[in-house]
Amino acid sequence: MNTGLLCRFAGGRTLLLGVVLALAVPGTAYANTVSVTVKTPGATSGPATADSEISTHADCAAGLVSGGGINQAIGTGAGVNGNHVNGTAPSSDGTTEFTGSTGVVGTDVTHWLGIGGSGGQGNASFSTTPYAVCLTSNLINHTQVVMNKANTPTTGATPGLVVATCPASTRLLGGGARTTPGTTGNLKAIAGFPTFDNAAHDFGQKAAADGETNPDSWAAVGWDSGTNSANTTYAYAICSGSGINVSGATVTVRHSEVSGPTTGSTGQTATVGCGANDGKLVSGGAAISGGNVTTTDFTGPGSGGDHLNGSFPSTSGGAAVGDGTTTAAYWTAASHTGGQASSGTFTDAWALCANDGV
Repeated sequence: MNTGLLCRFAGGRTLLLGVVLALAVPGTAYANTVSVTVKTPGATSGPATADSEISTHADCAAGLVSGGGINQAIGTGAGVNGNHVNGTAPSSDGTTEFTGSTGVVGTDVTHWLGIGGSGGQGNASFSTTPYAVCLTSNLINHTQVVMNKANTPTTGATPGLVVATCPASTRLLGGGARTTPGTTGNLKAIAGFPTFDNAAHDFGQKAAADGETNPDSWAAVGWDSGTNSANTTYAYAICSGSGINVSGATVTVRHSEVSGPTTGSTGQTATVGCGANDGKLVSGGAAISGGNVTTTDFTGPGSGGDHLNGSFPSTSGGAAVGDGTTTAAYWTAASHTGGQASSGTFTDAWALCANDGV
């Protein structure tokens, strides 16, 4: 019988998941205790100049990446107008991105990238903090990364949505989003969320709703206030390895949507957590959107300058967890407007919670 990691196609702290996974075949029982650790190196300074980006990474000393996040900040406060997320994505070595051929692009990945960008406003106090959620298990001992990409968005203030779907008979554990080129200051990643490759979710255009189980895909959304034919958006799904019996495992989606930000140069946060019977937090997602993302096709926020400042594991109050946390059960999305007001804009957060059903 194969044992391996369950997943499916989006300054560290240590999260210990006291989950016991059991898998049985005639005459044989397999029990497995899973632990999850959130790892982060802390903040890296930058990007300090306008229309630029920096890439930093969080690394799993043990276990495999089931998801990850990023937090952009100015000093100790929330990000300001020009500071935005360009990417939060898995990496094979902590430096290299998966940007080539689509499909399964990596296995047993242990690194997570946080890619911070700046628009027309640069600031020497900008910082970028990456987070890796690291899963360790005898049963769930293999993962695979599925990547999809598209030449989008090429028109201003139009969402460029791309969906990566896990192979059949696997579980989605998390995912990521990336936009390039990083020197186009108005281009940013404004959403990464779990979804389904089915008609009910318009094949990824509608996000997974609160309480839905076992999503199979991860959507990424690029956003640009201008027109650029070179823009590319990448979606990454972290999925369980092939040949693993995941029939007894359940991944539950938790989602929260709050109004705002609507005033220029202001921010908003949304936080959502795993329920008592959902199992443990293994990853999460975030969006700044036009709202109703689980019932209608994704629409962009009210202004071309709207952006994300963060998508990260957190406390119930929305504070990012530190390196070594063992109890994180919440995920927070941090969004921000540009210098203009943004009517009809919402902030969305998702948490993915794993339970083996035993």
